[in-house]
Amino acid sequence: MKLHLNALGVINPLGRGKAQVARSLFNGSRGGLVHRGDLLPDRSVRVGEVPGSLPEVPARLAHLDCRNNRLAAAALSEIESDIKRIAERVGPRRVAVVMGTSTSGIADGEVAHAERVANGAWPQGFRYSCQEIGNLAGFVADYLGLDGPAYTIAAACSSSAKVFASAERLIQTGLCDAAVVGGADTLCRMTLGGFDSLGALAKNYCNPFSRNRDGINIGEGAAIFLMTPEESAVSLLGVGESSDAYHLSAPHPEGAGATLAMLRALEAAHLRPGQIDYINLHGTATELNDAMEGRAVNKIFGDRTPCSSTKSMTGHMLGAAGANEAAFLWLMLEPNFASGMVPPHIWDGEADPEIPRLNLAPMEFRLGHPERAAALSNSFAFGGSNVAVVLGRGW
Repeated sequence: MKLHLNALGVINPLGRGKAQVARSLFNGSRGGLVHRGDLLPDRSVRVGEVPGSLPEVPARLAHLDCRNNRLAAAALSEIESDIKRIAERVGPRRVAVVMGTSTSGIADGEVAHAERVANGAWPQGFRYSCQEIGNLAGFVADYLGLDGPAYTIAAACSSSAKVFASAERLIQTGLCDAAVVGGADTLCRMTLGGFDSLGALAKNYCNPFSRNRDGINIGEGAAIFLMTPEESAVSLLGVGESSDAYHLSAPHPEGAGATLAMLRALEAAHLRPGQIDYINLHGTATELNDAMEGRAVNKIFGDRTPCSSTKSMTGHMLGAAGANEAAFLWLMLEPNFASGMVPPHIWDGEADPEIPRLNLAPMEFRLGHPERAAALSNSFAFGGSNVAVVLGRGW
């Protein structure tokens, strides 16, 4: 059974909604990468931030209110009518919800804890349950009134890429007829402090695949899709997963797990490497990740396939990165948006001689045949949780 990604809602440092995100993405905007002075105790740091206020959650869901769920609500508002149409046709019990996150509501917990330290009491209305990792899927299901399988995947930076494989299995095995899939993650002090302790934060803008790269920018955002067998422009062609468990936080130096995930995704999609028209690299701009990914991608695809890391525009959205970067593929393939324009690789242009050559996409690069194209997105996480997702149009 062929599955399609019929609708997309998205919000991240590039903008709010598909049109604004697409415009910023294909123009190579870094406007969402800003300095914040409240996330580390000793200095300001550049992060990818969703600016301004977010929509309040419905009053009936006040017990689930937190920034992470508000990001999800903002993304859902763009596709709520599409989801309700499907739910009315197949029934709310036949629509699954599979979400990915790594922070859940921890940012709100940090604020609440600071108030408790200062005043001796938790703030009124704060609920510890908003920090629970499964909170996101429960919120999405309740927000939409869905009664099908609902769960959250928390596999660090591959969380919302793994949702595509999980939802695909649910539909293919007949447990549901459609799925709401995606992820949300929120800037918080715990995450910034953790990556800072690893010496992994960039001093300014991240610089993926450059010889001068010095670490990541952390970002936030949400992207949510409707997945069904109902035909639409963008198809889910295949997902490949692997778990090499090479090291707690370091990748296999030759990218063994990354290579396996990409090969499995190609096999699932019934495609050869030469049939992939674009690769969204995981591209964190850390020394070890970029080196291993460059080796793995070059080993399979050589140096001809256009590719880029979009984290230089959004920051690393952690548990929401996989869904957002799949959203960038969707925007590239969906005929109402980019008409085949490729997300550019924004960097200083100084290649690392230790990384095999890649075809890093310049500004205003377009696919030669957008009406029939396939694109792959990589997501690699701590502990060796690796996922590659292939989307296509015209296949």
